[in-house]
Amino acid sequence: MSVEIHPDAIRSLVEGEHGAPYDLLGPHQIDDQHISVRVFRPWAYSVVLVDETGNRHNLQRVHEGGLFEVTIPGKREDLKYHFEAQSSSDTVEVFHDPYSIPPQLTEYDLYLLGEGKDLLSYRKLGAHVREIDGIKGVHFCVWAPNAYHVSVIGDFNHWDARVHTMSVRGQGFWELFIPDIGEGAVYRFHVRSRSLGYRADKSDPYAFYAEKRPANANIVFDIDRYEWEDSAWMEARANAKPLAQPMSIYELHLGSWRRDAQNEWMSYRELAHWLADYCVEMGYTHIELMPVLEHPFDGSWGYQVTGYYAPTSRYGTPTDFKYFVDHLHKHNIGVLLDWVPAHFPKDGHALGFFDGTHLYEHADPRQGEHPDWGTFIFNFSRNEVRNFLLSNALFWLKEYHIDGLRVDAVSSMIYLDFSRKAGEWVPNEHGGNENLAAISFLREFNEVVHQEAPGAVTIAEESTAWPMVSRPVYVGGLGFTFKWNMGWMHDMLEYVHKDPIYRRYHHGTLTFSMIYAFNENFVLALSHDEVVHGKGALLDKMPGDMWQRFANLRLLFGYQYAHPGKKLNFMGAEIGQWQEWRYASSLDWHLLEYPLHDGMKRWVRDLNHVYKAQPALYEHDFDSAGFRWISANDSDTSVIAFVRYADDPNDFVVVACNFTPVPRQNFRIGVPQAGYYAELLNSDASTYGGGNLGNSGGVQSEPIASHGLEHSLNLTIPPLGMVMLKLNA
Repeated sequence: MSVEIHPDAIRSLVEGEHGAPYDLLGPHQIDDQHISVRVFRPWAYSVVLVDETGNRHNLQRVHEGGLFEVTIPGKREDLKYHFEAQSSSDTVEVFHDPYSIPPQLTEYDLYLLGEGKDLLSYRKLGAHVREIDGIKGVHFCVWAPNAYHVSVIGDFNHWDARVHTMSVRGQGFWELFIPDIGEGAVYRFHVRSRSLGYRADKSDPYAFYAEKRPANANIVFDIDRYEWEDSAWMEARANAKPLAQPMSIYELHLGSWRRDAQNEWMSYRELAHWLADYCVEMGYTHIELMPVLEHPFDGSWGYQVTGYYAPTSRYGTPTDFKYFVDHLHKHNIGVLLDWVPAHFPKDGHALGFFDGTHLYEHADPRQGEHPDWGTFIFNFSRNEVRNFLLSNALFWLKEYHIDGLRVDAVSSMIYLDFSRKAGEWVPNEHGGNENLAAISFLREFNEVVHQEAPGAVTIAEESTAWPMVSRPVYVGGLGFTFKWNMGWMHDMLEYVHKDPIYRRYHHGTLTFSMIYAFNENFVLALSHDEVVHGKGALLDKMPGDMWQRFANLRLLFGYQYAHPGKKLNFMGAEIGQWQEWRYASSLDWHLLEYPLHDGMKRWVRDLNHVYKAQPALYEHDFDSAGFRWISANDSDTSVIAFVRYADDPNDFVVVACNFTPVPRQNFRIGVPQAGYYAELLNSDASTYGGGNLGNSGGVQSEPIASHGLEHSLNLTIPPLGMVMLKLNA
């Protein structure tokens, strides 16, 4: 060798133990006139260096493991070259030297990443197609502070962990630019830890794309190529006032909403067209996707995420998913995404025990493991972990134009003793059960989202009475835009499940939600959680004969749309699905051949369209100025009536609901003003499958005082039905 290198260093390199590759490989100035160039290519039996003038220099094999070296005249800064390596298969491999290109992260990059202040950290970490000094390739970067060796392995280097060793920077950020590879390259990170001899091949936490399960390696993908066509939507979103706008959300699982004739998944592009047309027809304003972040197990429904930055490859590429969002936006349909920062699975290739230590999760299982789901819990007190999640939230909102994130399992995040017995959890520094780090993270998450992605919404699935979930951080809240109203959901499902003859004894269950309706910015959700694990479909929960079941479900939906709060319904309920949800097959669309099911769909469609057309039903969802009881306590008849007001107090609708199968004729309710009240909706109309009992299109008020109001209506309220009326409509 022209430059003496200690044999231990060479052995360390050849055995894949060396963690400072630039010390040994690449070009090195050995005196004023000469450069030593070394390359490690274990499968090559000869290597030639070709400089930019075409001169060829044969390298000498200096170690039988595959280390080659040559000394040539010149200056390091002037040298441009590539290698030609020949292997036993007589193929010639032409490649540039990755160690001739210096590390790319700046000191400022490293500072921000180390402090957890780089909100777009996905632009630095992960795999990025780049061109450096005229050489095309991929820049890789991963955080593994407790590793002594990290390398990139892939189909481009025979999955040999010794060939592309990365260089460590700052507080454990490993990076390497590999020339001559690009989009489509399959890769992982090989990690060797200082702890307990741990070695593992890990998926890239920031990968944009992954192989389709059961394979789980990552695929290099350039996500910047897509040309968006939704500028009008995005501009309107930035200026939106979501609290005062209609929001009717259609929650769905992409793999089981609709499948092809062979019961196989449809692609993102196919689903985009089907869904856009369906949502426009049905009048939904938004869809909410159960998680499409990459996950290995279909049966987790996407809630056990292994690829936080990768839309699942089950339905196509990242570009296909961008097309999906774009197409829905062009049809004025917002796209919300279920996001899962509460926990992640223990799959060996994923985040858990990433560098031989509990890097992303707590080391103490009383804090770091979820007892119900068998998953790890993020360590929210660690800067880099918070940065990983905050950047991930912005990634979906910015790079994929997602319009909001529904945060799963918030309750499990904010309580240290969630689903734990005494002795199975660690109190906080004040002796309480509040997870202070998680609470701080959620507040920062909401502040960042609302600042960096104007108009985007955040929605909490929070099942307890934690105060001010949807109130701003500056007044002590968690900062979410909305919160799921789990209390309304459980109360209503319990109430409508009862035989109507007993409902008079449970009238408070029906009306209780109005006591706290304005404490939070609520979404009234009838979600997937209520139609799985043996709970049965919504229609199957209804009591009575076939007619009564359908009438009950139409009434439930009618009350939901008239009640203050935004709306969410899970796919299948709108067509009267009988079977509870199955993730491995399509909805039972054939049911629409039957009149009652088709009538249910018509009812939900008309509810959506009337809801969007009537400001009284959405402008004051979150303050008492938008609601007035007319009749709340008539338990003997199980009838309730109320008024919803728009910003203009003269713009209102009157709603009456009858939760018994007894027609209520000559039923008098007070109204705010005199005049003719037209029927906007009647759930008993024959077009919906009802008996067509109603008010012949409308009713004139009379100057008869009732319910504290000077004018009243003499109504017919159909059995198990609701009517919605509007003055002079």
